[in-house]
Amino acid sequence: MIEILSPGELLRARETGALVAQILQTLKGRAKVGTNLLEIDRWAQSMILEVGATSCYVDYAPSFGRGPFGHYICTAVNDAVLHGLPHDYALAEGDLLTLDLAVILDGVAADSAISFVVGESQAAESFALIDVTQRALVEGIAVARPGNRIGDISHAIGAVLSEAGYPINMEFGGHGIGSTMHQDPHVANDGRPGRGFPLRAGMLLALEPWVMADTDELVTDADGWTLRSATGCRTAHSEHTIAITDDGAEILTVAR
Repeated sequence: MIEILSPGELLRARETGALVAQILQTLKGRAKVGTNLLEIDRWAQSMILEVGATSCYVDYAPSFGRGPFGHYICTAVNDAVLHGLPHDYALAEGDLLTLDLAVILDGVAADSAISFVVGESQAAESFALIDVTQRALVEGIAVARPGNRIGDISHAIGAVLSEAGYPINMEFGGHGIGSTMHQDPHVANDGRPGRGFPLRAGMLLALEPWVMADTDELVTDADGWTLRSATGCRTAHSEHTIAITDDGAEILTVAR
């Protein structure tokens, strides 16, 4: 299903996006050396519920997971990159933490992810991984406008990742979003320009470049959810929800 949002729904989508961005930035500020991942999950739960929003994750039970997910945010550390199940782990100096959050407010969902280094570490590899996903996201957003196609976004993202020398996994990528978190179309992190579904004003897309330092192969933890690099290398993930408008793309998951 691909939803085309009305102007009124787009207004609500802006509110949801701002909420997601605010929660992520608050959690980033609280995530220190010694912070437990379960604390982060409890903080996310409190901030979601206090405004009457709904978590997209608590009851999330897709075919690829061992559902339901049962938590309010994905917390992925170091070699974990997607669907990180919060667990009893205290963050250490230099950990590369990814927080991925999706909520529904007033009937519209928004989804965003940030990666950052915990503490004062200046590990070059970690910052390079984060930087390339952010740059790929910027380039993907730049071509997200009516008249272009999903393949144009995928190609723009993939060009940045491949030019930087990172392998690209094609199993998981971006997606349509609207009244639910995951919708068509799938937005792969590499592709051929001029191909795929045509972009239309009113579409919402969650674009999410992610990379692993030296592999494109994922392995799944015993928890049935957390996806890690097969080699144990570090990973990073950046994501925004955007709205396609007549003038181009509007980033919704930004704090106000």
